Amino acid sequence: MTGNPDDIRLSVVIPVYNEEATIEKLLARVRALSLSLEVVCVDDASTDGTRAVLERLHGEGVVDVFVAHERNRGKGAAVRTGIRHATGDVIVIQDADLEYDPRELPRLLEPIADGRADAVFGSRFLAGPHRVLYFWHRVGNGALTLLSNMLTDLNLTDMETCYKMVRADLMKALPLRTNRFGIEPELTARLAQARARIYEVPISYNGRTYAEGKKIGWKDGIAAFWHILRANLLPPRAAAYDPAGAGRPASQDPKGSEQTERPAGAAPDGALRRARAVPAGGGGAGPTPGASSAASGPRSAGAEGAGGSELRDSDGPSARRGTGESGDG
Repeated sequence: MTGNPDDIRLSVVIPVYNEEATIEKLLARVRALSLSLEVVCVDDASTDGTRAVLERLHGEGVVDVFVAHERNRGKGAAVRTGIRHATGDVIVIQDADLEYDPRELPRLLEPIADGRADAVFGSRFLAGPHRVLYFWHRVGNGALTLLSNMLTDLNLTDMETCYKMVRADLMKALPLRTNRFGIEPELTARLAQARARIYEVPISYNGRTYAEGKKIGWKDGIAAFWHILRANLLPPRAAAYDPAGAGRPASQDPKGSEQTERPAGAAPDGALRRARAVPAGGGGAGPTPGASSAASGPRSAGAEGAGGSELRDSDGPSARRGTGESGDG
């Protein structure tokens, strides 16, 4: 069944760590899109002025949902927090560092909107323009994608891409547990296990140098091999996805602290439900146990009915202190 992208509410989940120099410009680009949007920002305990910027933009209605980790927990943890609080029909991960251009999100949405895909990856290696940078990073990306493809039986060109856009009911049903950069191979493995229909779309890429703030390093690359093996060979595994199914089993966090369910109102014929006004932070999965919610802020320009309730996510017993790295893909 075909659909109009304008009728779909897109939740843009943005994990942020020490991106004071870029976050406001990034959010301006996101808000310039002619889509129905919900903007969910998760500050992973930044130590620069990022949190103050996000609090101001939340008050101005640029950010619909703002969640603050009290301790740095890693990109994967920030992504999982954002997914939990997203209430849109489709969820996409967006880094805060301007390496990925939000103006390409409408093209990623098309295969989902017209019913061809359940998930869309933006590939940096499918003829899109990109900044020329590190040779060994490209070799590493190729090796990681090859290993992932061997275990998932997919033919992706860019498994490590940040741009992973997924139907919300499917995304919320995936049993995700990774805290750091291993979230990319884990998401890929879970989608393959769910037998999701995956498309790739070429995207541009404006990579940063380490002097410009790039965070991912060689240790993360080595760790990615372990994450690929663990996500594909060890439990938990994702249940097969049936977009026409009336009931979706909840996915339980391994430590028992997070639970997400299939959003109510999903279309029974597998088509995306029509966008509607939903208060930010309402519907879908609720706040983390122990989180406190402030009073609602102003409505956001450009978002359908998105409220502004701020949600501060308290670190529970399962949280661990990690190296700051939330915004780099």
